[in-house]
Amino acid sequence: MQFKVNSKELEKVISKVFPAVPTRTPVQILENFLFILEDGVLTIYGTDLEMSLKSSISVVSDGDFEGVVPARLFYETIRSLGDTSLVINIEERNRMRVVWDKGEVTISYIDKSEFPEVPSFPTESEPDSPLFSFSISGLDLKYAIDKTSFAVSKEEIRPAMMGTLFEFSGEGLRFVATDGHRLVNLLYQNAATENEGNFIVAGNVTSILQRVLDEREVKVYFSKSHVSFILNDMELIARLISERYPDYKAVIPLENEYTLMVSPKELLSSVKRMMLFTTGKMRKIKLTLSPDKILLSAEDIDLGASGKEEVASSYDGEPMEIGFNSSYLSEVLSHLTDNDEIHFKLHTPNKAVTIYPKEQKENWELVMLLMPVRLNN
Repeated sequence: MQFKVNSKELEKVISKVFPAVPTRTPVQILENFLFILEDGVLTIYGTDLEMSLKSSISVVSDGDFEGVVPARLFYETIRSLGDTSLVINIEERNRMRVVWDKGEVTISYIDKSEFPEVPSFPTESEPDSPLFSFSISGLDLKYAIDKTSFAVSKEEIRPAMMGTLFEFSGEGLRFVATDGHRLVNLLYQNAATENEGNFIVAGNVTSILQRVLDEREVKVYFSKSHVSFILNDMELIARLISERYPDYKAVIPLENEYTLMVSPKELLSSVKRMMLFTTGKMRKIKLTLSPDKILLSAEDIDLGASGKEEVASSYDGEPMEIGFNSSYLSEVLSHLTDNDEIHFKLHTPNKAVTIYPKEQKENWELVMLLMPVRLNN
């Protein structure tokens, strides 16, 4: 049998599925795509057993087909062809022949039975049926992921913090991410629910979503163990992180009475220059706060180099010197540059600082937290 498809349209489909294919795995069968062609619809699956992606495309076919195809070889072949018409022939001895106007390649495939069972999301009648479901604009979900994902921990010794917390309540849907040094607490008020629920979505899952989300609506389903994101012709199913998320509310200080008001773009620009003069693992930068300005300073003792720079600001507290890891401060600020002004709430040089926009985005409430570092004075 054979089927016909445009190479660019096929490339769009496989590029959505390819992120689920592991690059290094002892289970070599996972380095393949599963193809299922039925009634003129080709569905392509990829999985690493923790997460699976599938996407579909209509093709012109004269029969059905099921087979397991080398993922990287097939993906790179289709990507290299440009925009052309393809005829894909399924031949004897498990051979797939891909033909275009100027050439052809032959790729071996294996039987579907050798591929692991692709995870599917439970239906309403099954024991692990959805506990929460909602629809959200792809741009809103992308906004939430963009604002939180940088703070997700990369340390495997704290698995719960290697994901983003989705917390449902009467206030709305709260997205929380932290690595112990930074914390992002983002409330989406348009998703208020009567019931409460907490789910941790792994960082590699939100990373994939970040790349594919657009203005189209996304349907999201949570069960006790899995999450499903459905975006028109694509579905991502992933196992949730089955750990207890840290009590993030306990680390958000309530006593921070001093307010520092500053332009995030101007402060970020200065921080990036001062980072050139930081050294060591902590890459310390010092902020000296006074009523109308911040003096930023840093020193690289090994090179005998130092720098300092003033940034206009407004501060209503006692004079203070406070230190930060300049990389962490830079990342926090870079995710706030869509605001003209941000506020730092401070207490002492050793207490966590909260940071938030002067004007919140409609239907959203964003708070970031940054831990200071001890200065050597």
